[in-house]
Amino acid sequence: MNFSEPPESDKTGLDLAVTDPSSSGPAVPGTAVTDPSSSGPAVDWKALEAAAKAASACAYAPYSGFPVGAAALTDDGRIVTGANVENASYGLTLCAECILVGNLQLGGGGLLVAFYCVDGPGNVLMPCGRCRQLLYEFRAPGMLLMTTRGIRTMDQVLPDAFSPQHLQEAG
Repeated sequence: MNFSEPPESDKTGLDLAVTDPSSSGPAVPGTAVTDPSSSGPAVDWKALEAAAKAASACAYAPYSGFPVGAAALTDDGRIVTGANVENASYGLTLCAECILVGNLQLGGGGLLVAFYCVDGPGNVLMPCGRCRQLLYEFRAPGMLLMTTRGIRTMDQVLPDAFSPQHLQEAG
């Protein structure tokens, strides 16, 4: 493996940064979850899983050999994705969630309604503490996450989180 070469761009030919929900293919029956208290889009967990798996194929993980892909549904129905990007100076490595949030902003912003993260083989992963905090900042009310223990809300996986409101109250 040649570590001096940058990773190839999107090897799948897919636009993994922002996906138009009308082009994501047919929904799989029985996979949509609608929160009756929410006016946001229904969550198609199979589509998020597929997008996260596709993103993991684009990860740059030559040092750990641990590719990670993440996908999230936005409040306007888009799917945004990210993959981890490692660096020889390990502390500079970017988690898939960091890339996902960057792609969210590049794609016009918005809030995250649902989130799914996988490793290379497609096993569900929990975001690390740093990434939970990052996702919290961009969450829609009631944001859902697929976790190793099933679907949880953001408030369940990061209770008592620090938020922009804390900065406003202090200032």
